[in-house]
Amino acid sequence: MTESASPPESRSPEPGTDQSAANADLAGVPELRQCVDAWWEAIDSFIKLMETVPPEQWATPTDLPGWDVHAVVAHIAHLESLLAGEAHDEVDVSDAPHVRGVMGTFTEQGVVARRDRSADELINEIHESTTKRHTSLVADPPTDPDAPAPGLFGAIGWSTRTLLRNRPLDVWMHEQDVRRAVGIPGGLDSSAAVHTASYLLESLPIVVAKRAKAPAGATVVVEVEGHGSTAVRVGEDGRGSAVAVPDEPTTRLRTDREAFILLAGGRRAVEQGRVEVDGDTELAERVLAAMAVTP
Repeated sequence: MTESASPPESRSPEPGTDQSAANADLAGVPELRQCVDAWWEAIDSFIKLMETVPPEQWATPTDLPGWDVHAVVAHIAHLESLLAGEAHDEVDVSDAPHVRGVMGTFTEQGVVARRDRSADELINEIHESTTKRHTSLVADPPTDPDAPAPGLFGAIGWSTRTLLRNRPLDVWMHEQDVRRAVGIPGGLDSSAAVHTASYLLESLPIVVAKRAKAPAGATVVVEVEGHGSTAVRVGEDGRGSAVAVPDEPTTRLRTDREAFILLAGGRRAVEQGRVEVDGDTELAERVLAAMAVTP
């Protein structure tokens, strides 16, 4: 799950408006408040983008197998509607060869259930669901990051922290999927963009040690523009861990935020020259090949 409803009756601000007073109510857990803020900004940006995409481009294929722009928007509408309290639609997705596993089936059901909805209907659903949910988060802010997430998300083992961290990532990644598909670049410097890249960088110990199978003692440094350097060392037990950046790592990779997101998000290969490598090039190639950590 890379991770809308009735109009709210509260005074939750519309996406894109000044939220300082409302967000002040999300006091006590800065980590969670920052996630909510990043998600709210991502939703605002996503809605504004989709309002500019002409109808004929909603059928444009994206980097995601089997999904065009309409499907991406339907996916966001599906998950946000669940979080706003709406029910999931059980529909047949047997004609979708790109679907894999139980969660893939669940995700595809939300898309297929909205296949006949217009662009305006999907945008309105997202707007209404997210406004309702933001109102709830402001009125009753979560205080325990480790508490089970509500509904389905808690049932699959997610904590409140995991859910709130994943929503800005999911929304922003899919905004970028749409932007690449329709040729409208942007949004790479938002708080959701920073949140997403920083979050994905946390997976480097698993990427380096488990997936790329770097040898014990190897140190890999990844430098993403705007995020500094992240170093991972593989211990004698074969596990990777974050360490201080050494002067002479086994290999060092330098790239920009968009290229890193394309790789870590499993979207597409990046153009030659967008990743600079120093040191062990063979290990660097294995790390790059193993970088994808989202479906």
